[in-house]
Amino acid sequence: MATQIYVNLPVKNLDKSLRFFKRLGFAFNPRFTDENAACMIVSDDSYVMLLVEDFFKTFTPHPICDATRSTEVIVCLSCESREAVDLMVSNALGAGARMHRAAKDHGNMYQHGFLDLDGHLWEVMYMEPTYVQIGPEDV
Repeated sequence: MATQIYVNLPVKNLDKSLRFFKRLGFAFNPRFTDENAACMIVSDDSYVMLLVEDFFKTFTPHPICDATRSTEVIVCLSCESREAVDLMVSNALGAGARMHRAAKDHGNMYQHGFLDLDGHLWEVMYMEPTYVQIGPEDV
């Protein structure tokens, strides 16, 4: 069985967050979506749980970070091309996101990003497939 990852993010308004991420092309698992949480499907083994702040607080004894003032996490998603990176960022900005910074081209890697409706930082990147391959010398 493959290990799954669930990134949990607090949100102020679940309905607005759902509409925002649907505009970016993400689907949600209805079995794990209700008035307190939404399970966004990133891939077969990667999910983002959008949790209403009061519900999020039930999972931690620590205060919730104000993501508009501090960085709590950087969620990085890979795309299949540079154009797909730019399209996702453009769609995010059109849906109400804020620009994080200008795109950066590192040769083998291209990255861009945005701040979602709650201020969470999303990096979107493309890496040349030949650069990503791991050989025995890398282990």
